[in-house]
Amino acid sequence: MSAALIWCPFGDAESAEAVAGQLLDERLIACANILPAIRSLYRWNGERGEGREVAVLFKTRADLLEPAVARLEALHPYDAPAISGWRCDAAGAATLGWLEADCGPLEV
Repeated sequence: MSAALIWCPFGDAESAEAVAGQLLDERLIACANILPAIRSLYRWNGERGEGREVAVLFKTRADLLEPAVARLEALHPYDAPAISGWRCDAAGAATLGWLEADCGPLEV
């Protein structure tokens, strides 16, 4: 078992918290670190823009990366959210144990 991370900006804290809560409830992630204020510079539809956003770093298991990204994309309020996910090369044993226990289907 290995870990994975997902990075995604949101327009406001409320939508970030709502989506994070849904992903937690669905056990697709074990944690969401919400960074309250980032400044984004970007190109969109051929024009340069900038704005304030809320960033979220989601923590999950590597085997749940694709389902978590797909669900995040479905829940996100942006038309084309910038979602980046990657598998971690290393993680502590305690972190891996926590992800194993708190992500994925409940053992019955």
